[in-house]
Amino acid sequence: MQGLSLTQSLKQQQRLSPAQIQVVKMLELPSVDLLQRINEELQENPALEEGKEEQPGDYEKEMQEEEGYDGEYDNPLQNDDFNYDDYVSDDESLDYRGAGMSAQQTEAAEIPITAGTSFGEYLKSQVYLTHMNKAERHIAKFVVWNIDEDGYLRRTAEELCDDMAFREGLIVSEEEMKRIISEIQGFDPPGVGAYNLQECLLIQLRQKPPTPVIERAIEIIEKDFDNFSHRRLERIQQLRMIDEEELKAVMREIGQLNPKPGSAWVGTVYDRQQTTVIPDFIVSNIQGELTIQLNDGDVPDLKVNESYSQMLSDLSDNKAKTAKQKETLRFIRQKVDAAHWFIDAIRQRNETLMRVMGAIVKSQRGFFEQGDVTLLKPMVLQEIADKTGYDVSTISRVSNSKYVQTDFGIYPVKYFFTDRMTTVSGEEISNEEVKKSIRELIDNEDKRNPLTDQDVVEEMKKKGYVIARRTVAKYRDQYKIPVARLRKDI
Repeated sequence: MQGLSLTQSLKQQQRLSPAQIQVVKMLELPSVDLLQRINEELQENPALEEGKEEQPGDYEKEMQEEEGYDGEYDNPLQNDDFNYDDYVSDDESLDYRGAGMSAQQTEAAEIPITAGTSFGEYLKSQVYLTHMNKAERHIAKFVVWNIDEDGYLRRTAEELCDDMAFREGLIVSEEEMKRIISEIQGFDPPGVGAYNLQECLLIQLRQKPPTPVIERAIEIIEKDFDNFSHRRLERIQQLRMIDEEELKAVMREIGQLNPKPGSAWVGTVYDRQQTTVIPDFIVSNIQGELTIQLNDGDVPDLKVNESYSQMLSDLSDNKAKTAKQKETLRFIRQKVDAAHWFIDAIRQRNETLMRVMGAIVKSQRGFFEQGDVTLLKPMVLQEIADKTGYDVSTISRVSNSKYVQTDFGIYPVKYFFTDRMTTVSGEEISNEEVKKSIRELIDNEDKRNPLTDQDVVEEMKKKGYVIARRTVAKYRDQYKIPVARLRKDI
């Protein structure tokens, strides 16, 4: 006979406070998206408004007097009980100025570019043209956010479900995620949202009107993709039992497809605009001193609405509250708390961005002073994490999707994180220097007898660089340089 029993257990759990969630989300946002996020919050929270904030510390002092406040939300990035590595995969004083702009700095901050409709925004606009309900549209926008600049979705449905559970607290089944991804793969440009090149080509072919050539092309990509990618045309002829003319027609059809749908974003009849990079940082060399600024000129100052603060104070002082007044007090307190958390999250974001960028500039000072890629030092996320005292995942969030304007052009922040390579003499160099040498070799080759990847390996050895052929192929692909046989001039 079974009976009921009561047991007590003690276990540790890690919980994200509201402020920690806000800061984590804010760190990921580039300047343009931050402005959009602020506008959304201003519309949703009546307790938040534009204007100078009250003196820091007043609200925290008031909250300490409230029952149950433990200060957990204060300084979220310094919470020793929270480690970002448990949730995501992937101290020196800095002599850089971050506040106060001289006339020279103000002039340097004027960036002669404007933001247009980005590739991601174009995809998001198509979400609203579907028959999805509100919850499905929310998931679809999350998926679109994960599509890279080439138009590929590099994450599996399972990984996206896990990420939504962490970021949004929203449980989505893998089947539902796959269904929404499938619908997104029908968006324009054709092939967007594919996991790999094979799927990208198949999506584009299946969107074309069915013809014998299209059907044969689908068959080849679906069943003989390995032979196709290695240009084993005779093998395909034998396996598919097709003549040379038909195969040429199929190859012409496949050749018209776009292997990187995102790269087609250049302005068409859909009134697209080319994605414009808006830098998040501005690094200038003014009379030998490197200065760093956040490019947040369009971001408004925020403060808590004084009327809401007064109502909160009045209702809190009233000891004899009616049920309606208690409900009103809870609502106002929730909105005021959310406003303070939001303001604090932006402040924490800006402090974190400046600290991390300062450490990057200090580590790569030679490049920021001269703009020579060979002066880039090998640097990994952990090094900046050690210098700033932040977690590695925090550094990753800061560097992802952020850009910095220098005196030599605009670069992704992650460009300055480079792998180490060792020469035959034992000297450590950045892989960017190796990439530059490979590019120069190919640019100066005899186009009637272009260098194969193995030829490049041998030439690099003569320069003291020991690299593998697959490494040459990877770097060549990053520069979008075709293989030797396709570079040959007849």
